[in-house]
Amino acid sequence: MNEKQDILVSVHALYKSFRKDSRILPILKGIDLHIKRGEMLGVVGVSGAGKSTLLHLLGALDRPSSGNIYFDGIDLFKMSSARIAEFRNKRIGFVFQLHHLLPEFTSIENTMMPALIMRQKRNKAVEMAKHILAEVGLAERFHHKPGELSGGEQQRVAIARALVNNPDLVLADEPTGNLDSETGRSIHELICRLNRDKKQTFVIVTHNETLAGKMDRVVRLVDGRI
Repeated sequence: MNEKQDILVSVHALYKSFRKDSRILPILKGIDLHIKRGEMLGVVGVSGAGKSTLLHLLGALDRPSSGNIYFDGIDLFKMSSARIAEFRNKRIGFVFQLHHLLPEFTSIENTMMPALIMRQKRNKAVEMAKHILAEVGLAERFHHKPGELSGGEQQRVAIARALVNNPDLVLADEPTGNLDSETGRSIHELICRLNRDKKQTFVIVTHNETLAGKMDRVVRLVDGRI
């Protein structure tokens, strides 16, 4: 694989500003970044540096004010909103600090949601969910609802949900921020194993120095710039 083929995501001159009342608040101020296939990339910086904003743009949850993000050579924001949504569901997984599980649904039902959105048949989606839940150590928790799970187990369900469609890129925003240190370490180990075994690309925003130390590479955002 040559160097160009080795790049999954390329970010060029990325700017993002928000309007507040009559003021324009610049958040990202010209980001250039290349993310390799299979890489574990950490993003660190103080609060307000633009880390979560960058993650939202990488995941096409928001549009930049200017600049380009190329995913496998595809200019994300040249696509229609409907096409972006389809692309995002198929090729990008998200893990947030708050797991955002639906409390009335079981682990299987929460995990299978992205597969159903991708129009997988229900039986197939169930099998996909069971497989990935077993991989993250929850084979005994298929039919438990979030209220019946520990915080670490809930985050494992959230990780399984992010991975159920076998995405190329997984974006995680403080994935252990609400967990105790021991549970956080187990989630760190899980993420590293999944990256190693599945060769998926992870971009992880974190304040956790231990997790950052496990990354292949770390970039630091300072005042909207790398």
